[in-house]
Amino acid sequence: MNYRSINDLNTTILKQLHLIPRDIDLVVGVPRSGMLPANLLALYLNLPYTDIHSFMNGFIYKSGARKQFFNETEYKNILVVDDSIASGSAIKECKSDLAHLESKFNIKYCAIYYTPENGNLADYALEAVPTPRYFQWNIFNHTTLEKACFDIDGVLCVDPSEEQNDDGELYRAFILNAAPLYIPGAKIGTIVTSRLEKYRSETVIWLEKNGIQYDKLVMLDLPDMKARQKANNHAGHKAKEYQVSHYNLFVESDLGQAIEINKRTKKPVFCTENFEMIYNSESFVYNLKSGKNFPFLRRYALKLRDYVKGLKATSESSSLEKASSSFN
Repeated sequence: MNYRSINDLNTTILKQLHLIPRDIDLVVGVPRSGMLPANLLALYLNLPYTDIHSFMNGFIYKSGARKQFFNETEYKNILVVDDSIASGSAIKECKSDLAHLESKFNIKYCAIYYTPENGNLADYALEAVPTPRYFQWNIFNHTTLEKACFDIDGVLCVDPSEEQNDDGELYRAFILNAAPLYIPGAKIGTIVTSRLEKYRSETVIWLEKNGIQYDKLVMLDLPDMKARQKANNHAGHKAKEYQVSHYNLFVESDLGQAIEINKRTKKPVFCTENFEMIYNSESFVYNLKSGKNFPFLRRYALKLRDYVKGLKATSESSSLEKASSSFN
């Protein structure tokens, strides 16, 4: 598993800035992940920038104005920027969308991060980062969050104050009205919290109110706060659930607990206290499944999976056609 923070993104751009030609007239970002690196590149190259949809409609962001029409004669060399290339489908779609403008503009493509096998799809590819990978700027929208565990306090919502944490009415009021923090844009596998089981109904109400989708909610089955403090096993409680084989990420708010969860499970833990990925203890089995060890095996497994899915889809389509023929 590979992780890149916003700081890493900035560092990569600065180190590889010399690869970008200086005759570029306009930087165009691919929404939404490509907008951040496009903005940084435009800043360092001292160039105007816009998003791809605005570019297609003749708009550009200029200093002192939100949007303005631009004259096609002003900008000839265009650099289209995305944060990454994985399978390559996104950049191919982008090229298809812009194909009708190639007679007007000299369009080049840049990806900050790329998979080793698909770097050739961009004219300028800055750093090879194999999959599986997570980026700080889109981790809460990642397609694999259904295989992730999330803490609540300090992640999905703010932490309670000492006054609110009274194991009574103030705490119930906090749970029901806690300010949301990092709300994922995809469904979560399991929420694992050290909140006590007796607060399940209030917790479920808050999760529903904030539109958080999840498969399972695991809480601490102890009678009260004193018993929880005596047990003092927050990391162990969370690690026990995370250890289940199909989970590949835990999102935790406390750095100390994140380190302990990683130590116990040997799986990566993303910590919202410092927005870093904790992966000091590594599992050979996890790295094998994720592709860090022997990546060709993972590529083969993914190709086999896609092949089986294709056969299944063809079989289902054939069955529907036969049923339709029989009906007619």
